[in-house]
Amino acid sequence: MLEVKNLETSYGLIKALKGVTLTAKKGNLTCILGPNGAGKTTLLFTLSGILKATSGQIVFENKDLFNLNASLIVENGLALVPENRLVFPQLSVRENLLAGAYTRLRKHKEAVNNDIDDLFKRFPILKQRSSQMAGTMSGGEQQMLAVARALMSKPKMILMDEPSVGLAPMIVDDIFSIIKELNQEGISIILVEQNATKALEIGDYFYFLNQGKVSFHGEKSEMSKESIIKSAYLGQ
Repeated sequence: MLEVKNLETSYGLIKALKGVTLTAKKGNLTCILGPNGAGKTTLLFTLSGILKATSGQIVFENKDLFNLNASLIVENGLALVPENRLVFPQLSVRENLLAGAYTRLRKHKEAVNNDIDDLFKRFPILKQRSSQMAGTMSGGEQQMLAVARALMSKPKMILMDEPSVGLAPMIVDDIFSIIKELNQEGISIILVEQNATKALEIGDYFYFLNQGKVSFHGEKSEMSKESIIKSAYLGQ
């Protein structure tokens, strides 16, 4: 579904991605693991059009997405749930959801409103907070809103960056249940996550990034090897 080949992205003279190659199959939950500074967020920002790559290929459902602007990438079916939620704090919950549907709103206003109603059924707390400013919500509520906002674009694949960061363990369990449920409903997911234990519970295929390169990739059955985890996170 998604093919990335020899992707390189730089911050000025600093090369953050150094020839990343990976495949995310349709229907899979593909996990990107690795230590801080490995390039995980840079990878998602590049795939979503926030950052421009210097070279490589990005093909999604046989369409070339290399260095398209972010709105066109959303229209092609890729949506990002950024690290630390990054909801629009001065907008209400409903306004945040409408912002997630900005590529559809002009032509499909009625459908967008119906989608909001459906998301309120999935996330009842968001319905209760509909008119509340998003910046005043709890971290867990904001994470649910960030996921719901991404769903408003009707994505074929969601890119999730550290959805568990800064959340209490009970809320983390809820978020991972939502991720698993979305995947079971047919949405392909690429998940960047520091919590390797939780990722191993739900992931189908795994890539380890280290210093901007893929250091290992394999299926869940191969992730039971403790040496692989130590190598990915501790450099052993």
